[in-house]
Amino acid sequence: MKTKKIAVFVGSLRKESFNRKMALTLMSLAPESFEFELLEIGGLPFFNEDLEVSPPAEWTAFRKRLSAFDGVLFVTPEYNRSVPAVLKNALDVASRPYGKNCWNGKPGAIVSVSLGTIGGFGANHHLRQMLTFLNVPTMQQPEAYIGNVSELFNEKGELVNEPTRNYLIGFMASFENWIMRNVE
Repeated sequence: MKTKKIAVFVGSLRKESFNRKMALTLMSLAPESFEFELLEIGGLPFFNEDLEVSPPAEWTAFRKRLSAFDGVLFVTPEYNRSVPAVLKNALDVASRPYGKNCWNGKPGAIVSVSLGTIGGFGANHHLRQMLTFLNVPTMQQPEAYIGNVSELFNEKGELVNEPTRNYLIGFMASFENWIMRNVE
């Protein structure tokens, strides 16, 4: 089986982000058929269509890098029942200019992570809505809303909750099947 390249996006910029810890955990629990890379999005200038005349170098590099991946994985917190601005900006930057959507056709999955009990449900579903428009076939089941995340990791950033670990292993196995069915 050919290795599939998966771009991972973390919606939180905080140094000790639980979302980053979750992304690293997911990458470590994934099948060997995946090659992951965290694509940093915090340095992307905000999208402004006026800049397309001479796009910022960061936009051009990001679009080129994203185009090389077979699939995408999003790990995001919820801010005000939606995704953080940095993640929305990355979606916008790589979907433009019109007709050159770098997300187009890349299968993906979403894991929302929250300190609260509903696990970022609003952000997860808002992101799904945006990915539908961007033509990212998004895995429907299993869904992943990881709540009470502060109780899941130790001080070293290691996942210590076995039921959650087992769930995430199953999630990543399903993600592997989803990617293999949707990548040409």
